[in-house]
Amino acid sequence: MNTVAESLSPPVDFDDLARAQERILPHVLRTPVLTSRTIDALTGARVFFKCENFQRMGAFKFRGACSAMTRLSSAERARGVIAYSSGNHAQAVALAGRMLGAPAVIVMPADAPRVKLDAARGYGAEVITYDRHGESREAIAERIGAERGLTVIPPFDDPLVVAGQGSAAMELFEEAGSLDVLLVPCGGGGLLSGCAIAAHALAPGCRTIGVEPAAGDDATRSFKSRSLQTVHNPDTIADGARTASLGAITFPLVLRHVADMLTVNDAELLRSMFFLWERMKLVVEPTGALGASALLEKKLDARGLRVGVVLSGGNVDLAWAAKMFSQG
Repeated sequence: MNTVAESLSPPVDFDDLARAQERILPHVLRTPVLTSRTIDALTGARVFFKCENFQRMGAFKFRGACSAMTRLSSAERARGVIAYSSGNHAQAVALAGRMLGAPAVIVMPADAPRVKLDAARGYGAEVITYDRHGESREAIAERIGAERGLTVIPPFDDPLVVAGQGSAAMELFEEAGSLDVLLVPCGGGGLLSGCAIAAHALAPGCRTIGVEPAAGDDATRSFKSRSLQTVHNPDTIADGARTASLGAITFPLVLRHVADMLTVNDAELLRSMFFLWERMKLVVEPTGALGASALLEKKLDARGLRVGVVLSGGNVDLAWAAKMFSQG
């Protein structure tokens, strides 16, 4: 039986994705789709990697930020924007703001990866840090936004953001053709929702599968129970997937368009991340490697299938990575 969330009219459809793709075309990069004979041999599949680690600022988040910010009026851009993020959305809004003439304020956890804090500041944003164990980033952003007249750009739970993220899968299908399976990292569900909408329209037989860290399995539990589940500050190296839950917009989209959810633990994720570094020469961050890890760790039987994998980002703290590598 469908839940109430499943029965509502979808807040985002393929026409929204097509319009977003047209708006952001002058600003985003068309990232490459790469293949690997080694990975094909290991999995028995024909695998196509959509490399959003090569996107501007190093992650798919730039698509959603541009999609939302290109819809702002000139007056709204002049006043500025505010966003909250553990890292990649922060950098995306900061860079998009610089390119589109909108001053950006970013609320980031004090323990966010240093590379992401430095990058957000480097793109010209004002960074305000907070304690993610005791403060609400959403509340801080809403308060500051109201005080300064700034437009809030949410990291995932926004129709314009979801539509922009879906353009990554649109490009993948345009280049790779029809797929049997599409593996997509999942935090708050913006990328997963957008990609699933694209797959449903462009390759109706394709099964879109979300992948999240086992320690932050709220979306998996939500998908399987058909009721929204949460997890508070999950302890995982996939910092981009520490979101407490799917959103009011992304949850019904996931229920409507996603075929399944899978999880990988941190050890599996780290192993897969370094495999991509060593064998494909692709610097991918832990969150970005979630989909690839589900494939490489054989969480699904992909033999004989055409499989798309979204590598969602590549912003890695190299000092942390060197420490992990040295520990084996």
